[in-house]
Amino acid sequence: MDYKNAFRSAVTRVRAEGRYRVFADLLRKRGEFPRARYRSEAGDVREVTVWCSNDYLGMGQSPCVIGTMKQAIDDVGAGAGGTRNISGTTHYHVELERSLADLHQKEAALLFTSGYIANQATLATLGKILPGLIIFSDELNHASMIEGVKGAKCEKHVWRHNDVAHLEELLKAAPFDAPKLIALESVYSMDGDVGPLKAVCDLADKYNALTYLDEVHAVGLYGLRGAGIAEREGLMDRFDIIEGTLGKAFGVMGGYIAADAMIVDAIRSWAPGFIFTTSLAPTLAAGAWASVQYLKSANHLREAHHERAATLKARLRAAGYPVLDSSVTHIVPVHVGDPVQCKRITDALLDEHNIYVQPINYPTVPKGTERMRLTPTPLHTDTMFEDLITALDVVYKKYAVERVA
Repeated sequence: MDYKNAFRSAVTRVRAEGRYRVFADLLRKRGEFPRARYRSEAGDVREVTVWCSNDYLGMGQSPCVIGTMKQAIDDVGAGAGGTRNISGTTHYHVELERSLADLHQKEAALLFTSGYIANQATLATLGKILPGLIIFSDELNHASMIEGVKGAKCEKHVWRHNDVAHLEELLKAAPFDAPKLIALESVYSMDGDVGPLKAVCDLADKYNALTYLDEVHAVGLYGLRGAGIAEREGLMDRFDIIEGTLGKAFGVMGGYIAADAMIVDAIRSWAPGFIFTTSLAPTLAAGAWASVQYLKSANHLREAHHERAATLKARLRAAGYPVLDSSVTHIVPVHVGDPVQCKRITDALLDEHNIYVQPINYPTVPKGTERMRLTPTPLHTDTMFEDLITALDVVYKKYAVERVA
């Protein structure tokens, strides 16, 4: 077996499809977000404007978050020192879980090292705890949810995206007394649409199913206290398990679930992805706690964020760019439809205009739907909007890119 050639061939196939990914070497500028320092492969460093960060509110730069993290590292040092079961539970972790439970109005919450692990570990573990479980998963759910469903090793059905009639067909065909779980997202981050939350809850009641809601692109951003779309729509009590992240709007790192205490205790006791993983560093838990607490009463930031997203969409459309219909959320996807062109556009924006946008290609989105995914924050100014559109005009003309939806 020629091992080296096998790996080389795997990368070559990705390159041939025009979807080879290159990491941007960045150093954010504290206090100046969304500005960052970009280091090219040649080694030169220049300032760029970041347009694709999931730090949606700039909380990773917030003085209250940074100050709390500095205090925590002075208090207890760097790492947690072990798993949560073996010396790795600090008071910072305990307080953060309490704050997250309060945010979602649940009895308890459980921290994981990332949102990916929270989904994968929880969904896989539910298959162990509930013999005969049948999972019904929206076809556009996160890769982490898909992996969790696979790991559950139980019967599963994929329902067409946001198609509640199809979901009901599948539920109706399943035994009524079988344990069932419906899994979906609130905000789908690539298209910017919202899941049919109330309709799913109604079907869960009708067919005796549990509900699992991924709010990673909504926590911090929607609802009066930032608990997500379920809070905004008055549905938090109808979802059995709510999953979220601390690495997007909260600006730090980590993932979590919030649910009834018995559910959380069962996942805590059974999930290998929780049991055998070193816990988040205390300074991360402290910073996340500060961010969650702050955003519970910072609705002005959410309002500013939604205004910026709506304004950017309007300006792009007025300039003739094919913004996908995401009017109900903060996601600003600009359709390109070709992986080579998508990378060419984003490379040119970075190399020639100091604007950093990451191309979104397969497998993140289906082939033929390649796009730029812009994420304006309250800290993106009107001048930045103008610079972006001017740069896009130059790049689209230079490379003869069609503005076709």
